[in-house]
Amino acid sequence: MRLVYCLVYYLCIPLILLRQLWRARFDRRHLARLPERFGFVRPLTGEHQQLWIHTVSVGEFLGALPLIQRLLARENCELIVTSMTLTGSERIRHALGDRVQHFYMPYDLPGAVRRFIRRVDPDLLVIMETELWPNTLAACRELGVPSLLVNARLSERSARGYARLPGFTAEMLSDLSRAAVQQRADAERFHALGLAQDKTQVTGNIKFDIEIGGELRSQAAVLKSQWSVGGRRLIWMVASTHAGEDEIILETLTKLRRAGIDAGRLLLALVPRHPERFERVAALIAERGFTLERRSGGATPPPGVDVLLGDTMGEMKLLFGASDIVFMGGSLVDVGGHNFIEPAVWARPLLSGPVLHNFTEVSKLLIEAGALQVVQGSEDLATALQALVEDESLRLAGGRAALQVAEANRGALDRTLGVIDSMLQP
Repeated sequence: MRLVYCLVYYLCIPLILLRQLWRARFDRRHLARLPERFGFVRPLTGEHQQLWIHTVSVGEFLGALPLIQRLLARENCELIVTSMTLTGSERIRHALGDRVQHFYMPYDLPGAVRRFIRRVDPDLLVIMETELWPNTLAACRELGVPSLLVNARLSERSARGYARLPGFTAEMLSDLSRAAVQQRADAERFHALGLAQDKTQVTGNIKFDIEIGGELRSQAAVLKSQWSVGGRRLIWMVASTHAGEDEIILETLTKLRRAGIDAGRLLLALVPRHPERFERVAALIAERGFTLERRSGGATPPPGVDVLLGDTMGEMKLLFGASDIVFMGGSLVDVGGHNFIEPAVWARPLLSGPVLHNFTEVSKLLIEAGALQVVQGSEDLATALQALVEDESLRLAGGRAALQVAEANRGALDRTLGVIDSMLQP
């Protein structure tokens, strides 16, 4: 079965490269460092333990950042951090600079992966969340590199997909050394697919261990004061939207304006998930007749501006702190939602659409606590927002409930570090 997988993957390489070429029409960086994708990286030699941490894109990297920072504080540890996407790569470089060795993850081809492993010589591969690649795991096992899946989650939907190829999935999971999973339900799904029970440990979700420093809180407070015009205007942040969602959000804003909630009372801060969509969303805002200010311009939106377009990278935490109400995207289209934990730590009342299969357990906790309202479309969303805009006590109660959920679920980071330490012991 793995032979069939390799054949299919090889056949897909031309399509993958064509996609990169297409993207390079707009941004030449999509073609930069292409040899890394085939494992051609500079050889590394180190005196200390070398940990290879893979975070597929921005979301996984930000989730792993507290873990990475704790490991970097150790004198005997050097880190190799890989990603698959341009945005993930840029975020790693911006956040960590030369404190880590950073490369693109090689394509999951036997030769490319073995070449990469031999050149970077890791003592342990740590994979964030769900990024399982058969040839990568097999190469690690063959070359004596243990592999650990951390903050592991497996939704019912994903489990059904893996179950369609039971032999292939079981063989892949047999190459995985260990999994530190978020919830008992995740562990049970992994076990059902063939992962041995003695390879799993429930450690919780390390994203709950996020820290917001004093400097960031101060910056957010200043920004919030500016955007809110001294507290006279609320900020409704819509984070990480995908194609098809922006139209629903703007339709909701139209309903709110018709209900008498004008730009002087509510500013929409709209942040698309992918930077290549910034211009399209800006055009869509203009088509709908709304006035627009860009975050990249640095100016404070005047009271008459309807929408602030979040067209910068690496500012999501700051923008959550500057907001009053947060809607998480990826939930009105078939994406599965995005991370609610960061706005919860900022004590913000939360809204989302109904498609939440990527964050089933977290969303369940927040819904049960009264911190998250799930809406079906623009009509529901407009109703929920109008209530939050008009009732400060409702906003405060939702925010407090969100923060309580976040604080009650801390501790996963220490448990995950314990698993890593146990695997690094000779």
